[in-house]
Amino acid sequence: QKGETVKKMREESGARINISEGTCPERIVTITGPTDAIFKAFSMIALKFEEDINASMTNSSVTSKPPVTLRLVVPASQCGSLIGKGGSKIKEIREVRAQVQVAGDMLPNSTERAVTISGTPDAIIQCVKQICVVMLESPPKGATIPYRPKPASAPIIFAGGQAFTIQGQYAIPHPDLTKLHQLAMQHPPFTPLGQTTPGFPGLDATTPTSSHELTIPNDLIGCIIGRQGSKINEIRQMSGAQIKIANATEGSAERQVTITGSPANISLAQYLINAR
Repeated sequence: QKGETVKKMREESGARINISEGTCPERIVTITGPTDAIFKAFSMIALKFEEDINASMTNSSVTSKPPVTLRLVVPASQCGSLIGKGGSKIKEIREVRAQVQVAGDMLPNSTERAVTISGTPDAIIQCVKQICVVMLESPPKGATIPYRPKPASAPIIFAGGQAFTIQGQYAIPHPDLTKLHQLAMQHPPFTPLGQTTPGFPGLDATTPTSSHELTIPNDLIGCIIGRQGSKINEIRQMSGAQIKIANATEGSAERQVTITGSPANISLAQYLINAR
């Protein structure tokens, strides 16, 4: 209430505690100060989370108590030191009985990775102590682009030349996004095949299917495919098009991508690939 908890934490720990804007589903808490002040602040946060878990369990039928979980945001250039040679450092950190996961991918639009710690407040505090020591010993290399969470947005679908946002069970027309989408469709790279009139023809089953080929540089193909094919599957699902990526050929710096479907499906797939 009125920031009284965080005010108490600042006063008692002596650390600077900053909380990012509140319009996002995630908020970043930045704790700055001498190591002792950071440990104190972290222990107060971990204990506060445990208090919340205990409170939520009082009227619940759940018998096993979930662990306290903190997600740290760490510059990717420091994650190697955190893992250590052959995973030796992370193994040592895990010995304090906390679970520690270092994310393989960087957080969106940043050069930072998420490090998730879960366990009892005591184990978490011990774990943070060791992480702080590593971070002091191995400062970040180069510039760090900090992770900034994006505001929550409703899912969007495109159909019949219009954009709709999904709210509950309803699709609400979104005029600004429709204009943007139609502009994107008229833009040369996204012109639907065999279609002279600009705009979006709608996902009509009677529309003839055709194929479109494009080449993508090898160094960009990874961000189109995503981890274990997650992104390409998402693009296939959203566009309704079939997308085939040819195997890399020796000596070529590019990969062939074939998109098959109705002009609308192809346009949407191209639009999503270009956006990636």
